[in-house]
Amino acid sequence: MGRLRRLVLDTLKPHDPNIILMAEQLSELPGVSAVNISIYEMDRKVENAKITVEGDSIPYRQVEQLIEQMGGAVHSIDEVVAGKIIIDDAATLQD
Repeated sequence: MGRLRRLVLDTLKPHDPNIILMAEQLSELPGVSAVNISIYEMDRKVENAKITVEGDSIPYRQVEQLIEQMGGAVHSIDEVVAGKIIIDDAATLQD
């Protein structure tokens, strides 16, 4: 089976815990090399966050469970890269 190398998740999370703590905990999961979290919308109680996770063999279920344990929810999986290497999107006529 191919290994997950990159996940881009659209998530909803409470203000607490902050994104520093969330990124630190996600980065400690086995198979995860790096985590990037960007807040793109905020209201009084929650934040919409884009979470990018990269690694050699990302355990998606553990990522999802940790986000949920921290009070968040995965709205959608916006990008997935799997296989032996990470490739980026190629420009197409639709772009």
